[in-house]
Amino acid sequence: MSIFDNPFDPKRMTGGCTCGHHADQAQHEREAQLELQQTLASEEKRYENVVASAVLKAVIPDAPTRRAFLHSVGASTALAALSQFFPLKTATEAFAQGGPLEKKDLKVGFIPITCATPIIMAKPMGFYEKQGLNVDVVKTAGWAVVRDKTLNKEYDAAHMLSPMPVAISLGLGSTPQPFVVPAIENINGQGITLAMKHKDKRDPKEWKGMKFAIPFDYSMHNYLLRYYLAEHGLDPDTDVQLRSVPPPEMVANLRADNIDGFLAPDNICQRAIYDGVGYLHILSKEIWDGHPCCAFAASKEFIATAPNTFAALSRAIVDATAYSSKAENRKQIAEAIAPANYINAPVTVLEQVLTGTYADGLGGIKKDPKRVDFDPFPWQSFAVWMLTQMKRWGQVKGDVDYKGVAEQVFLATDMQKQMKEMGLTPPTATSKTFVVMGKTFDPAKPEEYLASFKIKKAA
Repeated sequence: MSIFDNPFDPKRMTGGCTCGHHADQAQHEREAQLELQQTLASEEKRYENVVASAVLKAVIPDAPTRRAFLHSVGASTALAALSQFFPLKTATEAFAQGGPLEKKDLKVGFIPITCATPIIMAKPMGFYEKQGLNVDVVKTAGWAVVRDKTLNKEYDAAHMLSPMPVAISLGLGSTPQPFVVPAIENINGQGITLAMKHKDKRDPKEWKGMKFAIPFDYSMHNYLLRYYLAEHGLDPDTDVQLRSVPPPEMVANLRADNIDGFLAPDNICQRAIYDGVGYLHILSKEIWDGHPCCAFAASKEFIATAPNTFAALSRAIVDATAYSSKAENRKQIAEAIAPANYINAPVTVLEQVLTGTYADGLGGIKKDPKRVDFDPFPWQSFAVWMLTQMKRWGQVKGDVDYKGVAEQVFLATDMQKQMKEMGLTPPTATSKTFVVMGKTFDPAKPEEYLASFKIKKAA
């Protein structure tokens, strides 16, 4: 069976619009606009509920009395009563917007991959505009360019690989500058793809001598691939070759036989399958389910000089991330981010990634709705784990202040506060344990974890 002999075959899709699901383009645009209006109305309602709750607590401080009042009259009647003597609409707008913006016109860099979904879709779907911002999301060639343009202040903020702000803050690969991760963009969302000529090499022990692409040295892709290889007995520095290749160039390099495979964002994996040049060996979530991938990042200088603008930008990102996390929104998002100025990919490819129903390149159809997910909370234990891998592979030498660096870069406490203000429910802790390939990671014991590995770079 051909890899396209399935429901994702574009030739089997009918319709007179760009997505193939509507009678004509006019109907497509009408329905898209209606969905956007409904989305924004839902977000406004959430802010209104937060403001109304605060007002009600101020009017009736005693909790039992307040609950009895709500039980007797109902939430709608209570809201109507409050509106008679308190301008809820005005207060809601003020709450949503925060203080006056120091800067409304912003540039945010991104790499054209599905990991950047919240940052990208916030533009065409109006999430930045809702916060009073005019954001130009700028497609960028590679991660080093994103880093350098952000450091040089050509970008106000950026889509970055989640380890990059840690590396930048420590001066790894660049001049040290304090950077932060206010929000994680996506969790999971990567995979190991191999060229079709290796379709019988399912055991990593057979990969000795092969060439693999990763997006950047300071990336979860690098650390997860190294981890996976080492757990199968291969030294990633001597038994295989690892090359940094910008994600948009990976499929072409696989087709040209310059590499044997890659650990890359899911849309790159799926494009290799779509083009018939590769197959999916394993999803990254099968290595570590719930791992961070990309992040929304900014310099501390930007936060200090434009705190209200930064807060508005963060609200837009968190709103967009919450919207992206809902399965029922994924097809609409795929259409929004597919155009050439964003990801420049067939909607079919993006739908397979975002919905989690996808062709595996070997004739099978897989279903995993959490293949990629979106959760903004920047767990500080994520940063501690990254630091253990940076030290494991020689990127960091000497003593490491794991907890101190994690607290400075991953703004978990700030995110807790922001999520509460937006009517969302954040975690109560800032760190957690998790399991990577069967081994539990305790962020309170990073050196013990590091010492447990047999394969690592000599100190």
